Amino acid sequence: MLRKESYMENLLNVALAQIAPVWLNKKATIEKIENTIEEASNNGSELIVFGEALLPGYPFWLAYTEGAAWNLNVNKELHAHYVQNAIQIEAGELDTICALAKEKSIAIYLGIMERPQDRGGHSIYASLVYINAEGEIRSVHRKLQPTYDERLTWAPGDGHGLQVHPLKKFTVGGLNCWENWMPLPRAALYGQGENLHIAVWPGNLHNTKDITRFIARESRSYVISVSSVMAKSDFPKDTPHLDAILNKVPGVLANGGSCISGPDGEWVLEPVVDKEGVLYQTLDFNKVYQERQNFDPVGHYSRPDVTQLVVNRERQSTVVFKNEQP
Repeated sequence: MLRKESYMENLLNVALAQIAPVWLNKKATIEKIENTIEEASNNGSELIVFGEALLPGYPFWLAYTEGAAWNLNVNKELHAHYVQNAIQIEAGELDTICALAKEKSIAIYLGIMERPQDRGGHSIYASLVYINAEGEIRSVHRKLQPTYDERLTWAPGDGHGLQVHPLKKFTVGGLNCWENWMPLPRAALYGQGENLHIAVWPGNLHNTKDITRFIARESRSYVISVSSVMAKSDFPKDTPHLDAILNKVPGVLANGGSCISGPDGEWVLEPVVDKEGVLYQTLDFNKVYQERQNFDPVGHYSRPDVTQLVVNRERQSTVVFKNEQP
């Protein structure tokens, strides 16, 4: 029989923030994120997860404004507006969120559009940021491969953020959207001991309904999928070229689909659609050991003498400055 303290260490209270951004408005979206963190903390959560690119929002216009057309003012001006509302971590734009994480002793996975100085400060990356309960940014994973029309506005990232983190008994890691379909990045996280996988999405049940359970069954880990929601009515009135966007967008652009699968591949929390809010669940770490008894993809059910993965986690930059000799 486990002592109460040991048993509680096995349990993790998680929150899934299925919310809409204040689209392309980083200041207002940060305020909404902070209010959501407060709510989750007040409900006893130890980890909260937000969707892909939530801060400040997903580039929905690309599918509805001839996004691939060359040199259109509508696309250039929306892109410029997007970049100006992206997050520069080095400038301290996540500092208030980090301070809140420390104050509330809550860990955070947050999907942002990052405008990093180490890549010149003009291109943007779909980044997944992990902030621990001490308020420290422990990893920033830039999406390896933007999907389809995302490539018209997002740049491809690197392997630096393929990292995992301790959280009570758990080892947590995460990927952005369709990266979760990529076998090798998943394997890179498994090999570091991941047993709680975070999958963040811009929205929609069609993304989460199959892959969430598949990853869980493959890895014998818990998988938390978190999506945003976005309706036509959520576009701010001051959005550039709003009429051009609203002319073609459907009533619902992202319907959620946030969910949790257990290490056996069965639902712990079935997908929730068409509802904005925070979803709560408690995870029991002992379930991980139970399911690893018959399958462990990087342990007893692996053959590293036959197949092995090599991962480059160097942060990529166009310019490398050598130290000058005096």
